[in-house]
Amino acid sequence: MHPKRKKRLTLILFLMAGLSIAIGLTTYALRQNISLFYDPSQIASGEAPGDVRIRAGGMVEEGSVQRDPDSLRVTFRVTDFESSVTMEYTGILPDLFAEGQGVVATGRLNGDRLFVADQVLAKHDENYMPPEVMDSLEKAAARAESNTAQSIPEY
Repeated sequence: MHPKRKKRLTLILFLMAGLSIAIGLTTYALRQNISLFYDPSQIASGEAPGDVRIRAGGMVEEGSVQRDPDSLRVTFRVTDFESSVTMEYTGILPDLFAEGQGVVATGRLNGDRLFVADQVLAKHDENYMPPEVMDSLEKAAARAESNTAQSIPEY
């Protein structure tokens, strides 16, 4: 092989190897920062992974908010009207956080299947619903509707 061609081939191989390493490291870094959304029904059925950063959301159940008087710890239940999951958050909740309102929380499921949130987001006006929560509630309503239709006998 001609020395000039050998030099070009070596340069191309090093560039390809460097590009492959850069793509691999970028993919690895992005995979570590992904947080997938799960609704309360998926969490209750065990579809959500434990001890992995995920997002969960739904409607805050009426009467479920319990505040610790000695700290900023708050425990509440989030539902999609089919299942519900208990969430725990330590910190200052958003001003718009309230029972019966939609929330999306980012955190991890611990060994007891308690969702420990490190961030809680509440809707910002009365007409807005986070897209993930809206989709989750629509799916739950469709499942409930199909279960009702199957359980009604036809004569």
